[in-house]
Amino acid sequence: MSAAPIAADSADALATNIADLAWRPSHNQWVVAMTVTMATFMEVLDTSIANVALPHIAGGLSAGVDESTWILTSYLVSNAIVLPISGWLAGVFGRKRFYMACVAVFTINSFLCGLAPSLAVLVVLRVIQGAGGGGLQPSEQAILADSFAPEERGMAFAIYGMAVVLAPAIGPTLGGWITDNFTWRWIFFINVPVGIISLLLSYRVVEDPPYIVREVKERTQSLRIDYIGLGLIAVGLGFLQVVLDKGQRSDWFQSQLIATLAITSVLAIAAFILWELHTEHPVIDLRLFKDRTFAVSSIMMFTLGIVLFGTTVLLPEYVQELMGYTAQQAGMVLTPGGFAMMVTMPIVGALISRVDGRILIAIGFVVTGAAMLHMAGIYPGIDFRTAMLYRIYQSMGLAFLFIPITTMAYSDMRPDQNNDLSAIMNFTRNIGGSVGISMVTTLLARRAQFHQTGLISRLMPLNPNLRAQLGGIGVQLFRAGADRTGNRALGIIYGGVLRQASAQAYVDVIWLMGIVTLSVLPLVLLMRNSKPGNGAARIH
Repeated sequence: MSAAPIAADSADALATNIADLAWRPSHNQWVVAMTVTMATFMEVLDTSIANVALPHIAGGLSAGVDESTWILTSYLVSNAIVLPISGWLAGVFGRKRFYMACVAVFTINSFLCGLAPSLAVLVVLRVIQGAGGGGLQPSEQAILADSFAPEERGMAFAIYGMAVVLAPAIGPTLGGWITDNFTWRWIFFINVPVGIISLLLSYRVVEDPPYIVREVKERTQSLRIDYIGLGLIAVGLGFLQVVLDKGQRSDWFQSQLIATLAITSVLAIAAFILWELHTEHPVIDLRLFKDRTFAVSSIMMFTLGIVLFGTTVLLPEYVQELMGYTAQQAGMVLTPGGFAMMVTMPIVGALISRVDGRILIAIGFVVTGAAMLHMAGIYPGIDFRTAMLYRIYQSMGLAFLFIPITTMAYSDMRPDQNNDLSAIMNFTRNIGGSVGISMVTTLLARRAQFHQTGLISRLMPLNPNLRAQLGGIGVQLFRAGADRTGNRALGIIYGGVLRQASAQAYVDVIWLMGIVTLSVLPLVLLMRNSKPGNGAARIH
């Protein structure tokens, strides 16, 4: 074969690659960003609102509170399955078509969830809704990556990031207000007008770049579906999500069901990885992890998920359990942190085009870790302002993580890899969130038992301090006209022990979260140098 055809092919490939890099949507890119961010905010907000409304839903559908948790689990399972394969689905159906289908499925099922007559029907509808929601975030992030030039992606990801981090912050407050003043059905109905507006705008302004059009055309002509890969990832991630969500309630591996699901999940995920690395048409391109910066970015995004979602659970539970706050008041503790991120993220988005991304990531981990260690000084007597400031400090650190990590992950990737990259990055953040919530709830229960055992061991009958406390409480109860003051005094002291043990458990978990955050800091050194203003993908 002569060298001329080879040279011609190489020149054509180079020209195509340059054209892909230069492509931009015909509509204003900021209109595109606001359009797709609207759906992200709707989907993330819906999850956090549903958490608060569970007792109301259980009561309205005559179900137990424990049964009602399947409303969350069913959504998370289908969401976790669709998230990582969304890049493949976008390549098969076209990204715009797939994205709009996800918005439509999510919106229609939101309306149907609000009409659900029973828990069983609601759970089925939440499975379908979760499948639609699972494709939204990766598609939106890939759309932003293609719509903006590399040096402008920081600001674009700042808008997207504000939706991802603000929605969980205001969700509990909004959910509490809706369920207290209206009915739980409105937590689903409010998605309908947002979804309709998002669909109309997406139809007008969202476009598929040339490489997506080519990919869809090629796959339509010779569509090969990796059924084995799809089956393995569905089983592996579906079972993993059930284990993370139900593990603590079932005492983890003391439950035969949880142990069986965990083992099956590990085997299925291991088999999936081996299969995808050797199959000709993988569902997820795991070879992306050969890029060192992308691999490190994925680990960092996983850690960000742990900290973001774990702390979102930690602080509200503390103020409700130990300080007597209502769900709505607890949500208000988080809300100022969300607004702090809204202010900080655009600043970080502007800095990412001027400052090495590794420096911003290092600042983010240091500030977040230091904020967690500072929060370890928490005690039940703190006021609302102090609790609010704890969250604001954490939020400002988290704002320095989301945008630089995402931007660095895209820095050395070709445009045709954006779909898979977005799917993996969003999946690692979400699965990190599930791990973070599971870790927090499990450790709180275990550490509270540990501290309770230690405190009770000091309450010996001959302990002079105990006898003095019993005497003082007994006198107060007698003056108040209470009977059997001795037993009631012991009950009051035991209640104080439980409260103190719980407070110490929270401090332990906060310390651990701070250490986990800081432990990722050295990985910054493994990332390639990011030159300010130069995020262009390499031409292969």
